[in-house]
Amino acid sequence: MKRIVVLGFALAVMAPGAPAVTAQGNMSFFITSTGSGKGADLGGLAGADAHCQALAKAAGAGNREWRAYLSATAANGQPAVNAKDRIGAGPWFNAKGVQVAANVADLHSDNNKLSKENSLTEKGDVVNGRGDKPNQHDILTGSNLDGTVSGATCNNWTSSAGDGSATVGHHDRQGGGANPTSWHSAHPSKGCGLDNLRATGGEAYFYCFAAK
Repeated sequence: MKRIVVLGFALAVMAPGAPAVTAQGNMSFFITSTGSGKGADLGGLAGADAHCQALAKAAGAGNREWRAYLSATAANGQPAVNAKDRIGAGPWFNAKGVQVAANVADLHSDNNKLSKENSLTEKGDVVNGRGDKPNQHDILTGSNLDGTVSGATCNNWTSSAGDGSATVGHHDRQGGGANPTSWHSAHPSKGCGLDNLRATGGEAYFYCFAAK
């Protein structure tokens, strides 16, 4: 009986298309495998969080509380929101069980393990980077290097207009901009629409972290 159970588990882990988190059980970080379909209009922070939660649930990790790594400016009587304050205390692991950061300070230091190979989707897939076609390495954050709001948030993630901009990072840690190797604060986008984001190397993806 024991041999059958072990064999069954091994087959489940190896089954094609099975979410990596089912085998690891501790996924707490991913890049969205799909965007909202409306560029940087994510339905605000609440809509972005809901998107994270839905993708995590589909991957077998819906028992966690998921938050988008996005900052927002002060507006409509509400204070500014810093991405670093939304995501819990860590540690965070990708869909293959690799720890990408131990805590908030580690996440925003040079010691984090975020990279093209480690910054995976909730399905455990690698996201296209610089040199791939299409390039999708621009990840929406609206954040400065220290994880605070940058001011470029596409009207707090409610705009898909051709004007405006959002601060993006490079998940593959390479490219252009003021901080080309930054995973979360490389440069501003050229517009908020999906076509604008694609023109500079993005697909309106964003980071999700398990806050609890």
